Amino acid sequence: MMSELAPYAAHTESSRGRRFREAPPRGRSEYQRDRDRIIHSTGFRRLEYKTQVFVNHEGDLFRTRLTHSLEVAQIGRSVARHLSLSEDLTEAITLAHDLGHTPFGHSGQDALNDCMKPYGGFEHNLQSLRVVDVLEQRYGAFDGLNLTFETREGILKHCSLKNARLLGDVGERFIRRQRPGLEAQIANLADEIAYNNHDVDDGLRSGLLEMEQLATVGIFRRHMRAALKAYPKIEGRRLVHETVRRMIDTLVTDLIRQSAASIRAHAPASVDDVRKAPPMIRFSQRIQQEQIELKQFLRSNLYRHYRVSRMSSKARRIITDLFQAFLAEPGLLPPEFQTRAETDTPRAIADYIAGMTDRYAIVEHRRLFSIDVS
Repeated sequence: MMSELAPYAAHTESSRGRRFREAPPRGRSEYQRDRDRIIHSTGFRRLEYKTQVFVNHEGDLFRTRLTHSLEVAQIGRSVARHLSLSEDLTEAITLAHDLGHTPFGHSGQDALNDCMKPYGGFEHNLQSLRVVDVLEQRYGAFDGLNLTFETREGILKHCSLKNARLLGDVGERFIRRQRPGLEAQIANLADEIAYNNHDVDDGLRSGLLEMEQLATVGIFRRHMRAALKAYPKIEGRRLVHETVRRMIDTLVTDLIRQSAASIRAHAPASVDDVRKAPPMIRFSQRIQQEQIELKQFLRSNLYRHYRVSRMSSKARRIITDLFQAFLAEPGLLPPEFQTRAETDTPRAIADYIAGMTDRYAIVEHRRLFSIDVS
């Protein structure tokens, strides 16, 4: 199979390796081993009860971080396959990219970052790397999952220069102003495709968005009309699904076509050439503009909807209350995190809170602040 990959793909035999040396895997590649370790991790299981937009208890049919990660992986593998890149590495990165997300989506992350500003801040990409490098406790020989350099680098989507200097090898590209491999670039845009389109689906399912509203957005209107032309009597959830799946197909097809053209134009001969070139995984200008329009619509009409804002406000209070309570009394932390708090109390608290699911954070808040709960 390796011979089918492009020379500028991430070949497992050319991996920069793991932080701790291990015997080669049997019957699978190094990147498949990464994927398997991620799937079996505690952090990955917790994604089932962490939300995208809607808090977990609001309904069983909305996306969670777990279903989102699976959808991103499916899109990413499809793109990688068409471009003769490593599907296994792409899958590993996509499955791990949200491991560091807090409960309550972006509102939870923003609240925890505000609490951590005096202590170095909080960013979910860095936390995802911290999960796989330090926080997972599964193996006798090392902390974390001991993933390959390529998977770890791909997880780290953004990073300040200050933090990059503390991260060793995976921070180098930010210091040198270079790009990651093409598989990591695919993971980034596969995340964008899944996030936007499935928020459309969940927004409609929740009743916070209406088809008439979305018909003002170019990419949605175009594909809704195509669905109605193909099936004149279609309506309800079938029309939503037909429209959204056509949108995803258009975005994935455009991404493959435009990226292939970009790769041909830059003609990289190796991964090192990819690192030195501008980003090569990209949408066409037209599709990129349509994506921006959709993002702006979702920001104004879904993410800032008063019902979402109310839950976001509650989420911020829960996160802030928990952080302040633990900071004032570290003895309230579970024993494992009390031990970590001996060397860095704020970071230990952030690790504990970031690892919570939506439901667990709500219950923990009740335990600490309600006299009726033990």
